[in-house]
Amino acid sequence: MNPVHASFTIPHAYEVLFGRDIFRQGGPLEALLKRSGPHRRTLFLLDEGLALARPGLKERLQQLGEDHAGLVLQPAGEACKTLEEGLVPLLKIMADAHLCRQSVVVAIGGGAFLDLVGLATSLVHRGVRLIRCPSTVLSQNDAGVGVKNGINAFGQKNFIGTFAPPLAVFNDLDLLDSLDPRETRSGYAEAVKVALLRDPHFLHWIETQADALRASQSEAIETLVKRCAELHVQHICHGGDPFEGGSARPLDFGHWSAHRIENWSGHRIRHGEAVAMGMALDLDYGVLMGDVPAALAQRVKALLLNLGFEVRLPKALAPQELLEGLEEFREHLGGQLSITAVPEPGKPFERHSIDDEVMAKAITAALQ
Repeated sequence: MNPVHASFTIPHAYEVLFGRDIFRQGGPLEALLKRSGPHRRTLFLLDEGLALARPGLKERLQQLGEDHAGLVLQPAGEACKTLEEGLVPLLKIMADAHLCRQSVVVAIGGGAFLDLVGLATSLVHRGVRLIRCPSTVLSQNDAGVGVKNGINAFGQKNFIGTFAPPLAVFNDLDLLDSLDPRETRSGYAEAVKVALLRDPHFLHWIETQADALRASQSEAIETLVKRCAELHVQHICHGGDPFEGGSARPLDFGHWSAHRIENWSGHRIRHGEAVAMGMALDLDYGVLMGDVPAALAQRVKALLLNLGFEVRLPKALAPQELLEGLEEFREHLGGQLSITAVPEPGKPFERHSIDDEVMAKAITAALQ
């Protein structure tokens, strides 16, 4: 039998833009909508909590675009990332809006909300164009600038999902002004992570600015968001595996346990808070395995503590339950289990096996 070989490449390109007051008439968002082509409809999906925090935003959005398919307020937060209560109702909204493949959905909200909307837009007509407008530090510097979408199902985080690049990402830094201190801080963990893995100078900068960041000073937050987002985009575009076809995902450092901690807590522990605990655990494990200098582990944990994070694990969390997250993580990645070790800032490497006894020791030592 002579096989028919099929091979093709599809280029993807999108911009991550930073600014303030992007929702004004004549602003950059409206300009992109006008350039996005004729015969397209625009559906605005707005995080309910953000609408309450920023009076007047809904009315400003209603003035943008030319062919409105509507503006819908949607529940947000991790609780929205469900099949029955999140995805299915959103697909019905999009069907009722009579969108076509040339339509544009503008999603304004936090990372969980953008995960849900991104999944829905990637499914409708096999792909409706999406503009993301992240509204939290975590979504502006991490979740909102990438190509992943997903919802939680069957007890697993992001079990149902897709890879689908957006049309564009607009990071309106004004949106960060309405965040509470805990929500603001939650986004710092991903910045520490990507700095540790990719940019030692950025890691040092975070250390020097920890007091300003803890005080939610806008200039420090703006610099952190921009550099962190830049490093994430560089990894996606130049890391060699944007849709994660392999099993190594360095930017998931600290995440295998973080996902388990989030689910265990019923998402009372936020993603960034869980990532801080997960990074501390991976560093402690690396020290026990001889992969990470104890001084580096202490340095990073001291930084996380200085930023306001807890680095010890919840005392009520059973070590065995956390260890089960390793297999769940392997299934999520596929193939070999890959856990990142960091012997020095900017120089990570992958381990493809875990010593369960050593990991159990690290977990027990980290329990509060």
